[in-house]
Amino acid sequence: MKAVALTRYLPIDDPQSLLDVELETPIATGHDILVRVEAVSVNPVDTKVRAPKPQIEAQPKVLGYDAAGVVEAVGEAVTRFKPGDAVYYAGDITRPGSNAQFQLVDECIVGRKPASLDFAQAAALPLTTITAWELLFDRMPYALGGGGAGKSLLVIAGAGGVGSIAIQLAKRAGFTVIATASRQDTIDWCMSLGADHVINHRQALGPQLKALGFDSIDAALNLADTDRYWTELGDLLAPLGHVGLIVEPRGELRIGDPYKAKSIGIHWEMMFARPRFRTADMGEQGALLDRVADLIDAGDVRGTLTGTLSPINAANLREAHRRLESGTTIGKLVLAGW
Repeated sequence: MKAVALTRYLPIDDPQSLLDVELETPIATGHDILVRVEAVSVNPVDTKVRAPKPQIEAQPKVLGYDAAGVVEAVGEAVTRFKPGDAVYYAGDITRPGSNAQFQLVDECIVGRKPASLDFAQAAALPLTTITAWELLFDRMPYALGGGGAGKSLLVIAGAGGVGSIAIQLAKRAGFTVIATASRQDTIDWCMSLGADHVINHRQALGPQLKALGFDSIDAALNLADTDRYWTELGDLLAPLGHVGLIVEPRGELRIGDPYKAKSIGIHWEMMFARPRFRTADMGEQGALLDRVADLIDAGDVRGTLTGTLSPINAANLREAHRRLESGTTIGKLVLAGW
């Protein structure tokens, strides 16, 4: 089968950073399904794994943690899917990724593809959807059906992949959503997703919030830079508030006052935790993807695809990584077709 693989850790402008390769097609056993991959999307985790490091891979490593495709074959213990089913999923970082024509994935972390979306549109969603959903509704103490009613939520980096989903889910939960963006196109994008207000994350957040009538905020999702906003968010969050984080800090974080004084809940989200550690509730990822597919098909949540490259090959994947590393992308970038 065709695949795009990492063989050495190099900057993305080096043509050897990602290579077209031929690999053996895997065989589905147990609870695995074999998916014929139709489209994939790129995420910061791809660029972080690929980024320059001193060591050299002994074997080609296939990246990619977002895909949509068709079930080709199933293991003997599979009960949720059959060959021919259209699916979408984020996969498992401890296993070969989705940048290949065929991929094995445990059935319990897979969802049915939204019927109203094509494969490219569906491939844009899984990782960011799981991250936003788990952070808001599993890690933080909120619920989709009105759990944020009467509360304010600040979403830092609202135009990014996770932010684009978080804004929509938070609105359905009843929050007043204040997103951050710094360009007119990203401001317009956040507003189109349902944000009530947009402020500039390149400027001090407090004065902008106060100008909107917010002396404090009930909750915040820092989806961009944990260190940069840590002190400011500690001051802005209301007593008994909550902050959600997805980016590893570069240094130590002071978690004493004001976080301790206000009893602020600090919540980490790593969407690969369930499959990586085979947690007892691992199947919740497949279930939430099914729920989001229902929301999308009902028109209650919209897709976040903003660009497509074709076909799936090393050259286009390097271009996708380059765009992602530029820090200027909106929503999600997808590669489709072989």
